[in-house]
Amino acid sequence: MTSFDPEPPYTHGQAPRTAVLFCNLGTPATASTADVRRFLEEFLSDPRVVEIPRLLWWLILHCIILPFRPAKSAAKYASIWTPEGSPLKVWTERQTGLLQTWLSERGHEVQVRYAMRYGQTSIAAQLDALKVGGATRILIVPAYPQYSATTTASLFDAVYAWAAKVRNLPELRFVNRYHDDAGYILALAQSIERSWKIHGRGEQLVMSFHGVPERTLQLGDPYHCECFKTARLLAERLGLSKEQYKVTFQSRLGRAKWLQPYTEPSLIALAQAGTRRVDVVCPGFTSDCLETLEEIDIEGRSAFMQAGGTEFRYIGCLNAEPEWIETLGALCASHMAGWPTRTADASELAASRCAALSLGAKN
Repeated sequence: MTSFDPEPPYTHGQAPRTAVLFCNLGTPATASTADVRRFLEEFLSDPRVVEIPRLLWWLILHCIILPFRPAKSAAKYASIWTPEGSPLKVWTERQTGLLQTWLSERGHEVQVRYAMRYGQTSIAAQLDALKVGGATRILIVPAYPQYSATTTASLFDAVYAWAAKVRNLPELRFVNRYHDDAGYILALAQSIERSWKIHGRGEQLVMSFHGVPERTLQLGDPYHCECFKTARLLAERLGLSKEQYKVTFQSRLGRAKWLQPYTEPSLIALAQAGTRRVDVVCPGFTSDCLETLEEIDIEGRSAFMQAGGTEFRYIGCLNAEPEWIETLGALCASHMAGWPTRTADASELAASRCAALSLGAKN
């Protein structure tokens, strides 16, 4: 028998209220080894992230990875930590506030919150808060433009796990992907063009996406194809030929074959082949984080320069760029179509339903 959590107060006939939950991957609470260990344990225990037999992986995780990796990862986090905290959390929080403002200025009276798939604040906690606040309709928006079972589906798993314990469920909608959204592509292009205008243009534009095991592609995950479509559309918008840009994949974990080509070896190969100036962008990340600021702008830069390159330009994520907030807002508005997002609309809808019920009773 299912055990349901206590429900917040509910008034029959209350007006529908709409909310948006913007979800990112997550981050350690601090750059300490202990907090990084807790974060890695939660992240790497997700069967969506690591798809090998559970017992074997438990032994690898707890006997090989967690005793040694957290200290090394903590040093990397420390190198990009800000006075405000984790860059990913800072940018996600800022994006959420700007999204709330964008929607409010256009008459959408909706509550916007952010949540993290791993770490704090959790998806379950934020869904609880929205429900207590009276939300009867919630749009779930991933910070991931390209769909992958390792990220998007895992996020949805967390929503479903929360829903399994709730008796009076709100209506839920999910944004699966927006890898080819015209606004998203335009926002990326304008960010790159601004960098070129200020710093000049490199000989090659490297588009680095987060990697996943190659096996996921063979099993039907669309991530690989969606990354390449994003890259193609972005290159077309920038007027680049196939010889002027390169798609790569970063953040490989373990010895299994992952999507290729790998980012760091590709940067080294470019430098060794005579490319002196390179620009690198990470279109799959909408907030700067460890994978962009440390892995690309520190480690990738070092690898390229040591291999003979002379200029490495990392072009930051969309973060709080106005074009990105515009895209995010328009995306939310389109997916909320048909939902009452204004108090007047909701009240009128509730009143019309009551009138219809009253008329039905008389008849």
